[in-house]
Amino acid sequence: MNNKHPEVKYGKTGILLINLGTPDSTGWWDIRKYLKEFLSDRRVIEVNPFIWKIILNLFILTFRPSKTAKAYKEIWMKDKNMSPLRHYTIMQSQKLSEKLNNKNKIVEYAMRYGSPSIRSKIDELKDKGCENLVILPLYPQYAAATTATVCDEVYKTLMQMRWQPSLQIIPHYESEPLYIKALAKSIQKKLSKINWKPDLILASYHGIPKKYFDKGDPYQCYCQKTSRLLSESYTDIKIMTTFQSRFGPQEWLQPYTDKTLESLPNEGVKNLLVICPGFSSDCVETLEEISIQGKESFLKAGGLNFDTVPCLNDDPDHIDLLNHLVNKYIINS
Repeated sequence: MNNKHPEVKYGKTGILLINLGTPDSTGWWDIRKYLKEFLSDRRVIEVNPFIWKIILNLFILTFRPSKTAKAYKEIWMKDKNMSPLRHYTIMQSQKLSEKLNNKNKIVEYAMRYGSPSIRSKIDELKDKGCENLVILPLYPQYAAATTATVCDEVYKTLMQMRWQPSLQIIPHYESEPLYIKALAKSIQKKLSKINWKPDLILASYHGIPKKYFDKGDPYQCYCQKTSRLLSESYTDIKIMTTFQSRFGPQEWLQPYTDKTLESLPNEGVKNLLVICPGFSSDCVETLEEISIQGKESFLKAGGLNFDTVPCLNDDPDHIDLLNHLVNKYIINS
């Protein structure tokens, strides 16, 4: 009779970087699948669920995938066959693992919407012997539609598992000194590569409906705080805060980035540099919406020079920041 207990892996800490998500390809069905999961989240769309289900399935998921696919095709990394967001999130996880340099600390990445899912990665970390989980949502500024929905999915996953690890979820880091320093250095790096001086630096953040803020979401305050600290750190050029990517007819946080880009040349701003501090990786919102559409709008309105500061991506300063954040919450093992 064999009384030997099966081998159990244990004693490790799993670090899970979680980004928003990305379609698996630029194909219509992959785009539709991604949009359906994203736009079905009740924290993202706070509308009567019965009415929204009809609108989503009959109208949005019929017409929007083609428009979204066109945008993704503009920025798709064809050599790697993936979106920039996926590529940079992979690189962040790999470089953070190298930085930690500890076989008992396993770094993985997941997407809130799309693949790899949070559930699949938590299962994978459990199977590798991770008794401690450190979750890092890659959103510097907290919002219910981003950080909180990551927490929702993590909790739902654990609720359905018999095994329960210790859990640490790293909160917002909009005012973390290393984050502000990395942003300031990224601006300086871009300025050293262009042969003109900006009249203004536009800090464009993803927007949320104004009613979310009115109900108590602190997101706008955190965005303004990042911009203020960045202005204090980099004082040579004025920094203005705007909000992009609004969706639907309701009022969103203002000023709107697209309307601002159209009006600035008439206000004497002819040379513009744009940074998107709320995005940890370059993505369709920064590369297509700002670097392509935004640039076109600004120049068409009479602007002379336009450029964008890349997101922190897998820059060494960003990896140092992620390492610092993780080590603040990690359980020594």
